Amino acid sequence: MAGHSILILSNRVPFPLNDGGSLAMYRMIEGYFKAGWDVFLFSMNTSRHFVPPDTLPPLFRQIRLETFDINTDVKVVPTVKNFLLSRKPNHADRFYSKDFETRLRQIIASFKPDIIQLESIYLASYIDTVRQACNAHLAIRLHNIEFQIWERLSEETSTGFRKFYLRDLAARIRRFEMDAWERADILLPITGVDANLVKQHVPEAEIMVVPYGFEISQTSAGMNGVWSAYHLGAMDWVPNAEAVSWFIEEVWPGVHEQKPGFHFYFAGRNMPYSFQKYNGNGVTCMGEVADAAEFIADKNILVVPLRSGGGVRIKILEAMAAGKLVISTAVGMQGIDEAIPGKHYLQADTVNEFREKLLWCLDNQTEAASVAQSGAVMVREGYDETKIMNSLVKQMSAFITQKETAARKTRR
Repeated sequence: MAGHSILILSNRVPFPLNDGGSLAMYRMIEGYFKAGWDVFLFSMNTSRHFVPPDTLPPLFRQIRLETFDINTDVKVVPTVKNFLLSRKPNHADRFYSKDFETRLRQIIASFKPDIIQLESIYLASYIDTVRQACNAHLAIRLHNIEFQIWERLSEETSTGFRKFYLRDLAARIRRFEMDAWERADILLPITGVDANLVKQHVPEAEIMVVPYGFEISQTSAGMNGVWSAYHLGAMDWVPNAEAVSWFIEEVWPGVHEQKPGFHFYFAGRNMPYSFQKYNGNGVTCMGEVADAAEFIADKNILVVPLRSGGGVRIKILEAMAAGKLVISTAVGMQGIDEAIPGKHYLQADTVNEFREKLLWCLDNQTEAASVAQSGAVMVREGYDETKIMNSLVKQMSAFITQKETAARKTRR
């Protein structure tokens, strides 16, 4: 299986490893490298998530890596022009650069990859460039079904221009996303739920489901310290920000009133300054934390009050693997098909349900710990990184061989 080459394009440098997207990209890059593939990562180093290249871990020195500085800030004039004059989602326009496109052509010409993999649907603007530059097979990683996220956000927005804009944006993303699905050679969703949705719209798509995986030997399970709750996630992602605000404003007061010694901590990348207002009454805003594992080590309950989103919440799997008890909405658990509410996690979708589940945990710690332990066993059995990547590499290699064989027959 060794000897194949892959060029991975990402819309941000997958580091530090403190959010689900970075973790998922890093694990797959690592998996290809361990399988003996020649890996080239061409990564946008964005103004929003800029990472000094000299701070990257050893893996990035073992593969071929090139970063490309790009300003992806949301700006008023380009956003208005996009809304009025374009059918593309603004997200795609923000990640398009002629200079990036030129350098991409040069890399393809010199590297000659067997596979080119896009780590974001918003990089689909470069599909024509890839097709013109080479005959490599094009794969797209589906971290989420993006249009689902924005449709849910528009549904939850009551009235006014914001609702109109979100509805329009969701429709643009849907068209853009489905067009990319149809043009790709291989689609790599993270969940079976997402794979089924894609199949409904593109029945002929070549799909390989690739869940997020762990180095199982490095996971550890168990409750620690005084019982407290936490949320950890990128706070520049709208569903996370809205979920945390809803939980603190609607759910927490009733919990704090009955259990004043119980605390809730939340942290994440690009924490808006406005969230400092929530400090107090048992709530602590930690901002961005350098070490996610250290942050969660002395906390026992992960709260996931998501009401929109897609894909799979990698932080949930990490929490389960570490023996934490997860209390989540049905949306938050989307994609973790094996998880059974009441057995592997606790499900809560309303204010009262969240309050009841949290209070039950504090009053029934032995039973709550048992649920957490069941979740840990489920993750260890179903999300072994080595098995997942071995399966993907085998499928990818077979796909390449099949296409090469068909091409040789055609030339005859």
